[in-house]
Amino acid sequence: MEYSKLAQITIEKLRHDFEEYGYIAEDDIIVPVYLALRLEKPILITGAPGVGKTEIAKVLASVFKTELIRLQCYEGLDENKALYEWNYQKQLIKIQLIKESSSELTEQNLFSHSYLLERPLLKAIQASNKTVLLIDEIDKTDEEFEAFLFEVLSDFQVSIPELGTIKAKHIPIVVLTNNGERELSDGLKRRCVYLYIDFPSIEKEMKIIRVKVPQVGERLVEEIALAINYLRHQLDLKKKPSISETLDLANALHILGAEMLEAEHIKRTINLLLKDKEDIDLFFEELGPEGLLENIRKR
Repeated sequence: MEYSKLAQITIEKLRHDFEEYGYIAEDDIIVPVYLALRLEKPILITGAPGVGKTEIAKVLASVFKTELIRLQCYEGLDENKALYEWNYQKQLIKIQLIKESSSELTEQNLFSHSYLLERPLLKAIQASNKTVLLIDEIDKTDEEFEAFLFEVLSDFQVSIPELGTIKAKHIPIVVLTNNGERELSDGLKRRCVYLYIDFPSIEKEMKIIRVKVPQVGERLVEEIALAINYLRHQLDLKKKPSISETLDLANALHILGAEMLEAEHIKRTINLLLKDKEDIDLFFEELGPEGLLENIRKR
């Protein structure tokens, strides 16, 4: 799909395109994404790690056949790392050359586009084609960085003191992800279409397994989805298994030649689902492989 056809896109077409790239999106996901595209507003996606937030940006880049530009957020990230930096080494060489030639040293000599090192935000703004800009894990930054983003997300422009205001050649699709480590500002939320992604239902998780690991038999698909759902909702885990861990389990069980879920399989693969020693200990103390099987087969 090309960006020029964005105005003609429908919800069903977008859903179909997502599924072509292996992303199962029902109305609770596809409608907010569709509206963000049509309104040309950033979309802020919130949810637990591993529910498919970042994947939406990747799929959008594939659907629209464009570049994915990623800004990975972290504590202490500032505008220099996110927007631009001056190429100081190149500037020093230029200063030396100017001195050797006895030419006049001016600001224009040193502060032009040729000395600018583009970071993700500026790269997305200046791109000759529309791009997908992923601002990943925005909750890891501080409120000052959020405030800095307001200009970018509201007007799709950035200000560089030496060069002035640079406006976007094409408004990018902006996807922000949030793991909920801290409360985001109202100012940021106002500028975005909001989407919360929860862990999938049993039926949806079965669809995801079928699409991503089609070699797994139907009985095993169902038992994997039931087991994951039970662990998420019935045990007080520090880190609940994500969709990616569900797929790891499905692939592992296929490698082990499993046709149905058995206690021995669970013992061998529990470390693919639970990534914290306290969670593993809790599983064996309160449930164990046999208990998990007994509960999922009551359904």
